[in-house]
Amino acid sequence: MRILHVSDCFLPRLGGIEVQVDELSRAQLAADHDVSIATATPCRTALPEDEAFAAGSPFAAGRPCAGRPPVDRLVAPMPWELPVGRSLRPVLEERKPDVVHVHAGAASPFAWRAVPQARRAAVPVVLTVHSLWGPVSRSVYRGLFASWARTAGGLVVTAVSEAAAAPIRQVVGGRLPVLVVANGIDTSRWHDFTHAPTRLRTAGDALHVVAVGRLAPRKEPMNLLRLLRDVGSVVPIRATIVGDGPARTRMERYLRRHGMSGWVRLTGRLDRSAVRVVLAQADVFVAPAARESFGLAALEARLAGLPVIAQTGSGVADFVESGREGLLGRTFPEMAAALLRLADDHRLRNRIAAHNRATEPMRCTWPAVLEAFDGCYELASAKTPLAHL
Repeated sequence: MRILHVSDCFLPRLGGIEVQVDELSRAQLAADHDVSIATATPCRTALPEDEAFAAGSPFAAGRPCAGRPPVDRLVAPMPWELPVGRSLRPVLEERKPDVVHVHAGAASPFAWRAVPQARRAAVPVVLTVHSLWGPVSRSVYRGLFASWARTAGGLVVTAVSEAAAAPIRQVVGGRLPVLVVANGIDTSRWHDFTHAPTRLRTAGDALHVVAVGRLAPRKEPMNLLRLLRDVGSVVPIRATIVGDGPARTRMERYLRRHGMSGWVRLTGRLDRSAVRVVLAQADVFVAPAARESFGLAALEARLAGLPVIAQTGSGVADFVESGREGLLGRTFPEMAAALLRLADDHRLRNRIAAHNRATEPMRCTWPAVLEAFDGCYELASAKTPLAHL
């Protein structure tokens, strides 16, 4: 099958959607699909493994590296390199995809415009929403989905978690299928890791708490620091927070003001191998954001064998059941209580860690994700009307 992925942002820019589109496209390529990518992201300074993207083509695309699909960069000159992008029509004519797989966040102008462009070309569309919509997003997209639903053939909507699917279903109102297909992860990378011995803690040893994610307001990093401060006033803990972003300066001020700099470390952004080293030295992982649509970092921590503490209504709840893979709380006081419980109850913590090491989140493995998307492509193709333009 010829699959064209469309995403506002892609490598060399790094983020959750960018990484997921890259890994999904490579997994499909390995499964003998004919895969390509269209993005509004320019190729400035490429990552080492992506340096072949820098070569030119009629669409400012790069030649694919081994195991990577070709990329068409439809960049429009915009201030701050905003990913508005140019028309997808030339790529549709050149690539002739059997299906267009659009990847959208809450605000993704290039991706959202790709949906009607593909449908006018009578190409089936699978639209994956990677974000968790709030009231503003629901209001903005209600009219858009209503217009699409009038000619619903050829369009299937997916979300990355049940939490992300719920507000979309409210907007769609049953007029379009909204399916849940989890983000994928290569669990084989964690096989050696999960058989490593559990880090042994001696009496009085500080519990090592880890969080990984972008330091942006929607990830609630300040609430994370308040949680750590509350728990750290009761039991000995130390924390490592991996990531970077606009909230970092404010976080550093908070740590200095409350005398936490000695036991809370901000590492900045680390590559995946370095993150794995941090997880190997940790006892518990905390995912603080209530509006987490999926939580790939939490999934990696779960695969590393760490008990995960997260919000009940977030996407993390799709692969973390409270008392089984971690502990969930509806509020930050409940999450603080959960962290205190794991600090005090080493048997519970070790039981959860052993379970996480011994089991895989099957819905998140690439074979399961590829099979689910193949079904979505077939469903969209079966409902595609004949071109009438």
